[in-house]
Amino acid sequence: MKIRTLRALLAGILPIVALAAPVNAAATPSQRATGAASAAVPLADTWQGPLSTRGRYIVDADGNRFKLKSANWHGAQGSWTGSGDINDPANHNAREKSDQMPLGLDRTSIAKILADFHTLGVNSFRLPFSNEMLHDQRPVSDAAVAANPQLRGKTPLQVFDAVIAASTAEGFAVVLNNHTNTSRFCCALDGNERWNTSQSTAQWETDWLFMAERYKDNKRVVGADLYNEVRRTVTDDANWGWGDSHDWYAASQHVADRILTEANPDLLIVVEGINWQGIPLDGFSHGRPTLEPARTLSNTLVASNKVVYSAHFYGYTGPNHTGATGPGETHDWRYRELSRDDLFATLNRQAFYVAADTGQHYTAPVWISEFGIGADDTNSQSRAWFGNFVDYLIANDTDFAYWPAVGFAGQNPWNLLDYDTAGHRSGILDGGDWRAADWQRLITAPGKTGPVPATDTWDMLDLDHSDQVESLRVRALPDWDSGARKGVCPDGQRLIGVSHKDGRGLCTDAGGAGLAATPVPLTVVHDERYVQQGDWAGGYTKYQCGPNQFMIGYSVRGQAVSGVLCATANRALPTTGRTVWFDRGDNRPAGNPGGEFAYGNYKGQCKTDEYVAGIAFTGAWLEGKKPDALLCRAL
Repeated sequence: MKIRTLRALLAGILPIVALAAPVNAAATPSQRATGAASAAVPLADTWQGPLSTRGRYIVDADGNRFKLKSANWHGAQGSWTGSGDINDPANHNAREKSDQMPLGLDRTSIAKILADFHTLGVNSFRLPFSNEMLHDQRPVSDAAVAANPQLRGKTPLQVFDAVIAASTAEGFAVVLNNHTNTSRFCCALDGNERWNTSQSTAQWETDWLFMAERYKDNKRVVGADLYNEVRRTVTDDANWGWGDSHDWYAASQHVADRILTEANPDLLIVVEGINWQGIPLDGFSHGRPTLEPARTLSNTLVASNKVVYSAHFYGYTGPNHTGATGPGETHDWRYRELSRDDLFATLNRQAFYVAADTGQHYTAPVWISEFGIGADDTNSQSRAWFGNFVDYLIANDTDFAYWPAVGFAGQNPWNLLDYDTAGHRSGILDGGDWRAADWQRLITAPGKTGPVPATDTWDMLDLDHSDQVESLRVRALPDWDSGARKGVCPDGQRLIGVSHKDGRGLCTDAGGAGLAATPVPLTVVHDERYVQQGDWAGGYTKYQCGPNQFMIGYSVRGQAVSGVLCATANRALPTTGRTVWFDRGDNRPAGNPGGEFAYGNYKGQCKTDEYVAGIAFTGAWLEGKKPDALLCRAL
């Protein structure tokens, strides 16, 4: 994020967790890769919404790669620092008083700002907002929109609407970003640490459904960035997978499925990693998990081609460094202090592996939705870091977004574009900015363009704490095993692996595209009535699908198998098969296709050209009816 002020002590002892930094730098391109316009073709004519994903790439409605080459147009999330008179610009970040609107509307027209975005070469931007802004019914002051008189008398949300309408009409893709709960600039201890720090989770979800529905008909509003830089409060950490009220994995999973099923099925769902955990003092556990937890616990949604993962990087922060100086500073390495090789290895471990590793349950596009450096930064390590980071983005063909796009001349050296009170522009487009060469390299770098072939999809199911029913057709039916925890693969996929404990599962469409009949007859199995072809797990209870059926779901009570859910295939399926035991160790195909889906537990998995026809278990002493074997049959 962007820490502008590093202040205060937690409870008189613990320094504020100041995460991320101000941002941005940019320059001057003209030719753009797919998703941006050339000098002759308007941006609006180069792509069609909505967007989705194919493996590590984002694609448009025609299946062509759309690389997010973005900037952050901030302001609507709030700029007040939290102390002093809110009407005094001196009490706003970098003295840039935003009035809960995208910055710059008091100084120049929306049309001029968008024209400058075109010159920058971006094809999209991240548009932050606060939950407080959504509910503020007070009209903005005339002075706040002096350069855009058509906005007089509108509420901040109505101004937000107008910016989106103008931007998307120009062909820009817009990703909505829930940046803060309150309209106070973040990101330390400011009441915006979690999605539910200053409001309830229920209110957060209601606001997201409102926003997703509000722009449903605008297919160039392409994404929902669910929450910005989830981090520690004074007393508690957010976590990834604990099942409590601070579980960011569960919260993002739940609201994402609600958005896609209740409000807007077209949106990309952007999930940022956890930005900080622990107490930032030497001798105490602390660090920046980022996207590392997704390697073993990834999000599977009702539309598995909608997940994009996001991370933020700044040179003055580090994998275990808050970015603070003075109070809150530890003796951990900052990113700018790492060698080029160590930096690249760290970036891969923390985030970039998600896109680099193909054929895994976590494989998805990665969007570095904040990074940058100040035009006034003379630190040699900082400048070297910036060049190295740009090199890494280029080498990995990574989607990106600078922070911030627009600001006030002479106020914040991180800005891409500055405007003075008369509307005159300065900044990275206007000479004298050392960052311009790196920006030019980045924005014009060659990368994947054109059609992206369909890829095999792998998704994991997590029944650690609750249901994970990701099939739309099953969600539309009555509860098929009331009281049990249930996992069901997304439509078009089949179950291919399960764990011995804890209810983890692995789904795929590999080798079986179009396998299911339409409409799909489903069968719930709680007994051995369909067991065929002999006893494939002697002495064990076997729940097996009927003829020409394959398993798409399962249920557990505690650790015990409760039932399986079977779908009918659109063709006759072979009945010969093999038993895969995993009660005493892993039993998975060579290469572990799909990746580690139940870390620390034994796992059984069929081959990519097989389907799961049955599951076996025993109620013998100390066994507890946990899954022990799968019946795998050839497709």
